[in-house]
Amino acid sequence: MATSMTARNWIGYLCESLVASGVMPTWEAAAYLTDNLFGEAPNLRLHETKAPYEAASQFFQRVYSPLVEAAGRAVDLPASSMIHIFTDISLTGNSAVLVVYFPGENRPHQLLLLDGAQAWNLVFADADAFNVWAEERYRWIKEALEVAVARTRQAEPLAVTI
Repeated sequence: MATSMTARNWIGYLCESLVASGVMPTWEAAAYLTDNLFGEAPNLRLHETKAPYEAASQFFQRVYSPLVEAAGRAVDLPASSMIHIFTDISLTGNSAVLVVYFPGENRPHQLLLLDGAQAWNLVFADADAFNVWAEERYRWIKEALEVAVARTRQAEPLAVTI
């Protein structure tokens, strides 16, 4: 039996995330995503700003954070855990986006995703192409998070009663 997968509208999800977090109003979020995700590469808007490092870092956070948030909602996370996104920005080559799981209670953190990208080349022909890219990263993060949470739960010490 073949199963069909309905792709999420990641553009809508990102836009809603930007609005709900108070980063920008709806019309500005829609314009920001349209201007920065679609068109011809390279996207010079990110490189020609007065602060290209900050613009690239902000762009990666705005694109990856909703994917991480969605993955976190799909997995039963312990209350003490956190997920953080780190960026190492390069204005001449690939930047790195790292998604790290912190299980809490002084346990070792685990890398969920290391994605290399050039912010100015991260442009898509249309929403479908972006949705495919975003869904792929969402699945990578979700699957890695499921494994990390399961490992952490297996490593939990058993209560000893005397």
